[in-house]
Amino acid sequence: MSNSLTCDVVVVGAGMVGAATALYAARAGLSAVLVDRGPVAGGTTGAGEGNLLVSDKEPGPELELALLSARLWADLAAEPGMGESGVGESFEYETKGGLVVASASEGLAALEELAAAQRPAGVRTESVGPDQLHDLEPYLAHGLAGGVLYPQDAQVMPTLAAARLVRLARTAGASLRTGRTVTDVLRTASGAVRGVRTSHGDIHAPAVVNAAGTWGGELAALAGVSLPVLPRRGFVLVTEPLPRRVRHKVYAADYVADVASDSAALQTSPVVEGTAAGPVLIGASRERVGFDRSFSLPVTRELAAGATRLFPFLAQVRAMRAYLGFRPYMPDHLPAVGPDARVPGLFHACGHEGAGIGLATGTGHLIAQVLAGRTSDLDLAPFRPDRFPDRFPDPVPEEFRS
Repeated sequence: MSNSLTCDVVVVGAGMVGAATALYAARAGLSAVLVDRGPVAGGTTGAGEGNLLVSDKEPGPELELALLSARLWADLAAEPGMGESGVGESFEYETKGGLVVASASEGLAALEELAAAQRPAGVRTESVGPDQLHDLEPYLAHGLAGGVLYPQDAQVMPTLAAARLVRLARTAGASLRTGRTVTDVLRTASGAVRGVRTSHGDIHAPAVVNAAGTWGGELAALAGVSLPVLPRRGFVLVTEPLPRRVRHKVYAADYVADVASDSAALQTSPVVEGTAAGPVLIGASRERVGFDRSFSLPVTRELAAGATRLFPFLAQVRAMRAYLGFRPYMPDHLPAVGPDARVPGLFHACGHEGAGIGLATGTGHLIAQVLAGRTSDLDLAPFRPDRFPDRFPDPVPEEFRS
């Protein structure tokens, strides 16, 4: 066992949310240690598409968090990087916008209604008629009813972005400890947090942040509390590199409904986006099957079929690979962000489902503000970790464990 470390805060989980939390905590003047049982971005972050979205958020707390996060992502991307380029170039930050399309007039009316509700919160939207769709996306299928353009939607390459945020955090004074499994949350006789026990020794701190993503329920249990985080599996198809033919993130109107669904059954809705490196990413599927990593040919076939309905040219394009990840699902579709009133010194920053990459900067910023004793920019009450009744004595049922 190595000697114990002493710091102001231990952040558990080196995915995007943990990396952002360590960064903003360090920049707030706190000594932070970021710890993970695996590598940086080794979990949900590394299996994501890198979406920074406001388009799929209904008015309310999550949309407010998404808008704050979008501003912070833009600020980070604009920071000086190597040479004359900004930091954003190092992780393929693209403000390409999102285009949500409807195949029928009923779906288009629902899109317009959502856009009208989002605008008062600060979301910029542009209605797109059927005759304008091909000005934005020349290869899009014909016969669609129209859509809504969201200029604020953006994208990053997630593993590069997480690595960059960790590097910025270390430059600001944070430490990184990978390959260290947290086996216990240390507490005083009065129940307050005093650090974590890892496979390589204890790390002492008066604050611990649970940024363990899909495994957030297991970490919460180590501190003696319940947090109902469950894995929601999703697949992504990756095509061969192509000239840029898909200019925006393009998805069908039913994607928003799938995101908000409580169903454990398989749901797919076409999502297609190009990348700076050339491949096209194709999603999206959702199903609660625990941590089952089995490849599903029927799911990937559905993804391919949906993508070719939106962009017929993809029928002639080869898929290089498919990968899967597990989104950290919460019953009310809001993450747990902020202090846990049940355990002094315990903070949570998990349960973002498929929006963790986009919401990471805002989450980390808000957690750092509270850690530093400042008033948070957003009201954290809707994200309270203890908002759920204790009907989950085992926060992660056995069949859902890794």
